Amino acid sequence: MFGEMLALWLIQTWVDQGRPAKFALVELGPGRGTLMADILRTAEAMPTFLEAAEVWLVETSPAMRRKQAATLIMETTPNWVNSVEDLPDLPIFLVANEFFDALPIHQFSPSDAGWRERMVDVVDGKLAFTLGRPTPNSDFDEFFTGLPENLFAEVSYAAENIAATIGDRIAKDGGVALVIDYGEWDGAGDTLQAVQNHDSVNELDHEHGEADVTAHVNFAAIARAAGAARTEGLAPQGTFLQRIGINQRAQTLAGGAEKNIVEEIGSAHHRLTHPDEMGTLFKVMAIVHKDAPHAPGFEDDVEPPE
Repeated sequence: MFGEMLALWLIQTWVDQGRPAKFALVELGPGRGTLMADILRTAEAMPTFLEAAEVWLVETSPAMRRKQAATLIMETTPNWVNSVEDLPDLPIFLVANEFFDALPIHQFSPSDAGWRERMVDVVDGKLAFTLGRPTPNSDFDEFFTGLPENLFAEVSYAAENIAATIGDRIAKDGGVALVIDYGEWDGAGDTLQAVQNHDSVNELDHEHGEADVTAHVNFAAIARAAGAARTEGLAPQGTFLQRIGINQRAQTLAGGAEKNIVEEIGSAHHRLTHPDEMGTLFKVMAIVHKDAPHAPGFEDDVEPPE
């Protein structure tokens, strides 16, 4: 259902933007390629959309590229690039689902003498967090006002650079980007976390590659960086999916299905939309050309949160 909803959203934005005759259908960090496969299968209902689409995957891992090729072999032969800068000069219709949370972050602690970056050092033979020398930073003074010393300003320069490139490309060539991730409007706190086998673990206790290290996305920073284009949202994932029709789709799928299938559909719908699951923790933002129509699902969120 998730892939179907995103496909319908992309098709509608493509129609709203005048049905570009050729465009890049892009996914950042596409994992095994299952989301893109779902999008392409759903888009078969709109052949003109598929005829205009070139599939581009931003993926640096050769091993993951092989898995994506195997997943998508029945749908398409994708093109791969290492970064968004390498995408072709076409309108881009882009999905970034749980991509930005995996990018590196920096944390800074306020002090009377300036901002001190949180760093990792070796203390008594073990990795430990330390604080660097205080340094003035006027941007942090503006965006993280009144931050107590026991919290951090979290920034991801990698995320901001990618968002800036996406914004520039959309401003130049048109298209849209849909960012779906867990996070908040600001980047204050300490959201660095490591997960191993679905359990939280200490991020400094494991060898490189043994645990997934992530942090919450600072959507305000994404919006500022994409300033060449216009952003819409932030919307909770559950609200967004309900606005674009996931309730109706779940009811259609469940109609006449066997009991166990109905239960699976209900469970999936609950996981995607309920506030106690992914419905509130995950947020959705759109990046569009400044002159484009409002993107579906954001009609009530075109102004960012306070």
